[in-house]
Amino acid sequence: MGHPRKALRTTTVGAVSATLIAGSALGLAPTAQAADAVRFVDITGDGGTVLKANVITPAGADGSRRYPLLVLPTSWGLPQIEYLAQAQKLADSGYIVVSYNVRGFWQSGGEIEVAGPPDTADASKVIDWALANTPADAQHIGMAGVSYGAGISLLAAAHDKRIKAVAALSGWADLIDSIYSGRTQHVQAGALLDGASLVTGRQSAEIRQIFDNFYASNLSKEQEMIDWGKKRSAATYVDQLNKNGAAVMMANAWGDTVFAPNQYADFYEKLTGPKRLEFRPGDHATAELTGLFGLPNDVWTDTERWFDHYLKGTDNGIDHEEPVRLKSRSTGGYEGYPDWKSVGATRKKIALSGTTTIHTNVDSGADGGIVFLSSILDQIAQAPPVASIPLLPRRWAAVWQSEKYPTAQQVRGTAKLHTTVTPTKESGTLVAYLYDVGPLGLGKLVSNAPYTFHGQTPGKPFGVDLELFSTAYDVPAGHRLALVVDTVDPLYIEHNPSGAQLTFSSPANDPSYVSIPLREQ
Repeated sequence: MGHPRKALRTTTVGAVSATLIAGSALGLAPTAQAADAVRFVDITGDGGTVLKANVITPAGADGSRRYPLLVLPTSWGLPQIEYLAQAQKLADSGYIVVSYNVRGFWQSGGEIEVAGPPDTADASKVIDWALANTPADAQHIGMAGVSYGAGISLLAAAHDKRIKAVAALSGWADLIDSIYSGRTQHVQAGALLDGASLVTGRQSAEIRQIFDNFYASNLSKEQEMIDWGKKRSAATYVDQLNKNGAAVMMANAWGDTVFAPNQYADFYEKLTGPKRLEFRPGDHATAELTGLFGLPNDVWTDTERWFDHYLKGTDNGIDHEEPVRLKSRSTGGYEGYPDWKSVGATRKKIALSGTTTIHTNVDSGADGGIVFLSSILDQIAQAPPVASIPLLPRRWAAVWQSEKYPTAQQVRGTAKLHTTVTPTKESGTLVAYLYDVGPLGLGKLVSNAPYTFHGQTPGKPFGVDLELFSTAYDVPAGHRLALVVDTVDPLYIEHNPSGAQLTFSSPANDPSYVSIPLREQ
């Protein structure tokens, strides 16, 4: 956030995407077939703010018995009809389901708080209302949501011990590590959120200032932004969540360009209660999308199984399955692991030997793609962003390659870069890419991650350790892996002063490498 660079051009991307999302959500209404079972109600939230909500009860509910309660906060920018199809299914299987529009969006009152304390308090107020106005069982309460609803659900479970189970789908546990990882603004993701909230909600003065400082790279406000984000991150309250003992299921996509998978995996490792972690191909919320239309969907199926076991006590075996479940971007089957560290049980290093200098401020052609679009193409057609590795201009890109692999390499987990950088300026940004390179030199993107530094001494080397975004990808036999580093990517704001150069070296006493996590054969 040190070198001022405006990135407001991308807000157009955000606004357009927001309009499309909102339009898709409105199209969900016809999927709920039992409209007579749906009640639209007003719920008084924290501070008297009115929350627009809907309630679906099981058929035949007459008050003579109690039912487990599920509370579903809406996603960022989506109206309260978002979950109607799934809510109907859940009600048909014996749940009372209350879905509400979070404050600041659509018809609900108040301003957008970005999962701040009022949002957490709202969730508890909705639970209070449901216990007072429906035949809900106070001993069996769960929360679930997609994206924004996922983040609020995790935060609410840390603050309200009545919540016994959570399903957090395509959400965040660490907001800063999501949109500011590697000390770098994920500008397309930020612009998407900004644009969506401008179209569908009412921003508070605080969030407007956060966005403006974010775009402007205002380093003097960096700690303020970090503190703001930590207050809104379940990772900050993990001890409370563990003490409350809620059973937590989290699901996300490998290519999520809003909430990258790493922060979910890190949070999962810190949970001590019943837990489950699922990763699939796709981008933000795309793995759950078909389920919102009422179509068969693995994420929602597992969500219902999770609640059936931990709220109803159903012996469906989900507690005996391997708790970490992955689907590779290259194959169609699921893989199970006992924990996250077992995903990449074997590691191979690719040496980054020699000394290489690159110039900054020019996009080399190696890119992480376009928010949403690129990972959706990968999900549907296994077509990730590509680059011709031999043709990448070495003036602006540093390139290292492995030898050809005689057998397929199943990359699983988090690749880690360690290198030594000597800058010519005190600030800078680099972006690392891992490519699967075929016989003709065409590289398919396996993973990437940005890294920004400030306050370094020009001409003085320093060490860089960077985790690339976690993934699952199969490199075919006869292919290579390549690590490419450049300094410009449309996904991120870069902080390279004009004319800056970066030199990468591999000292004998501290060699540079990229460590590749591989599935144990």
